[in-house]
Amino acid sequence: MRRVRRPSTPAGRGVARWIPYLVVALVAVASLAGLAIRPDSDTNPGSADYVIMAGSAGLRWDDLDPQRTPTLWAEATKGSIGWLSVRSAMRVTCPSDGWLTLGAGNYAAWPRHTTGSVCEPAEPAITQPDDIGANLTEQRSVVQNNQDLLPYGAVPGALAESVRCTYAFGPGAAMAAARPFGRVDKYKPSLPADTRGLLSECNLSIIDLGAVTGTGEQRRQQVQAADATLARVVAARPQRSLLIVAGVSDTERSNRLHVAIAEGEGWNGGWLTSAGTGREGYLQLIDLAPTVLTALGKPSPEKLFAGRSVTVVEERPADVSEAMLGVHNADQRSVAQNAVAEIFFTVLAGLQILLFLLAIPVLVRARRHTGPRGPSLPPGRVVAVLELALIAGALAIPAALLADATPWWRNSHPAWVFGTVTGVFIAVGTAFVRFAPRYRRRLWPLGAAAGIAAVVVGFDLLTGAQLQLNGVAGYSAVHGGRYAGVGGVGLGVFVAGLLVLAGSLAQWITRQWRPVVVVILGGIGVVMVGSPYLGADPVGAIAVTAGVCVAAAITTGGWLTFPRFAWAALAGLGLTIGFALLDMRRPATDQSILGRVLTELLNGTAGPAMQRNAAANGQALLDSPLTILAVAGVLMLAFCQFSPWGGLNRLFGLHPALRAAGAGITVATLIAGVLNGSALTVAGAAAATAVPTAVLTALRVLLHAADRTRPEGETDGPGGPLMREDPSLTGRV
Repeated sequence: MRRVRRPSTPAGRGVARWIPYLVVALVAVASLAGLAIRPDSDTNPGSADYVIMAGSAGLRWDDLDPQRTPTLWAEATKGSIGWLSVRSAMRVTCPSDGWLTLGAGNYAAWPRHTTGSVCEPAEPAITQPDDIGANLTEQRSVVQNNQDLLPYGAVPGALAESVRCTYAFGPGAAMAAARPFGRVDKYKPSLPADTRGLLSECNLSIIDLGAVTGTGEQRRQQVQAADATLARVVAARPQRSLLIVAGVSDTERSNRLHVAIAEGEGWNGGWLTSAGTGREGYLQLIDLAPTVLTALGKPSPEKLFAGRSVTVVEERPADVSEAMLGVHNADQRSVAQNAVAEIFFTVLAGLQILLFLLAIPVLVRARRHTGPRGPSLPPGRVVAVLELALIAGALAIPAALLADATPWWRNSHPAWVFGTVTGVFIAVGTAFVRFAPRYRRRLWPLGAAAGIAAVVVGFDLLTGAQLQLNGVAGYSAVHGGRYAGVGGVGLGVFVAGLLVLAGSLAQWITRQWRPVVVVILGGIGVVMVGSPYLGADPVGAIAVTAGVCVAAAITTGGWLTFPRFAWAALAGLGLTIGFALLDMRRPATDQSILGRVLTELLNGTAGPAMQRNAAANGQALLDSPLTILAVAGVLMLAFCQFSPWGGLNRLFGLHPALRAAGAGITVATLIAGVLNGSALTVAGAAAATAVPTAVLTALRVLLHAADRTRPEGETDGPGGPLMREDPSLTGRV
């Protein structure tokens, strides 16, 4: 029997087969390099022999005035200033929680005995067995409660244990200055009229300026009293001292941003910031304890402080009013954001669910029947209106991000103004998609809406994520979860937009090069999400990496088999490990959250962090309207996938790259949500962006499922005219 010799593969074709894999490898290396680049860490602007911490519960920037509070205004003008987030272990930080958190350098809480709209004043039980110091009788039990019942590992009194001597003036100051066993080194119930020499007896003095509560004339009098007390502090402060003024807590059951001022040698002018926030002009209450120790030249206690030392960034406006009030009043904006965000996402969830319910009968009628008595196709006007509504629904969150560029929050009716501006942007985006020359192409609405979403979020990240900070579709600084980079909602919109856009574009080229398109766009997304200059979310970058690897593995067709999943997982794991190893080589203060988590895992202290993450996931799952959007999106996709009238199987048969994009979005958003403690928030934002136009595209496929078959070779490009047979019916992919 004669053996037939198979023709050899031309050398050029064999080399060409490896080019896509080489491109993929180069993109992965470039992504790793982009993630590894981090800004140089700032250094502390100056040292001091003494630190004076003057705190006032409830003090906000709109309480300050050059006439009524001349001392506070003068210190703010001379010193460095910022917005202080007073997050503690409680959802609302009352005075006792704030003072305790200040002394712990970590999220702590004081036991509460009542509930109501107003916080209890800081009135701990204090005994004075001598004329020098004092004892907090409840301190031991408070420390035990924070260790056993709360997931933050806070040790109240950690700051006092790190310095030689602490002098406290007032009950709130005693709570911050007490050591873990309750002893306050030196104590006076209030600041004496004659303070000469007192502020130099210890290297750390903590002064309670009094609480600021209520509104109107009562509040103004309390602020003036705090300013008068601060004037005596300024007059008696020793040489080479750093004065820190902080609104250490809220005084009502609502979250606000508060005053932060640091004035001393090296702290003259500029914005206060910290590595914990990554945003100029923002710092956290937990950052003050490490700042005190850094200024005094003392090391921070290992594994106890959750904050980072505060630094100064130059180029703030010299006028305090211009810097902190008016159009730059972040506290006023954050209050409006909290109220409007809940309304917006609740309304969005309701409208999208209604839209899906209205789409179901149209999908059912769009399915052509072979029998003579099958239902007629839906009217063309109904289909046209439904398509426009689906496009508008997909553009709602990107439009909300753009609306945050306007000062809607300064209006007396912010919700109505925000809704109107968002509606205008939705209309503009919908018109752009509808009146484009390619609108009748099957994939145009899906790809165009996804591209708009990705561009809006990407441009925001490139310009400093200004639209997300205190934005309705972003995050609020008062919650203390994030201050810079991409938030959970923005991440979901960006991932969905980027991968759907990649899947749509990949349909225009040969199968061999489709993974390259997904990896190139996905690599850009990984860098933008994970870079500390842009998205500043390394955990999100890990999730996007996993999603891109999964999408690239199945973008040429077929299902996500175990070998494909294994290779995708190995590729994502390799990139993640490479970034993690680079991150762990940095000093602890410069590590990202990924490096800190791995460090905690290696030294056995990751338990509290895992407990916090689980609690955050549970809270987000129950509280966020985006959970409803995620569930509604999954149910609608399931209907389109498994019902005879759905059309999603037909869509995936025609365009396997879109099925790959869907798989990648699912993997990325679920990982990002779980690891970041936001549950289905990321997935809900992605569903709100991608599902409406996916339903629209499935509807178009159904409406033309029975159109004639084109002869092989007669093509017009993927996403071409609607008259095209579904190859899934013949077994072709």
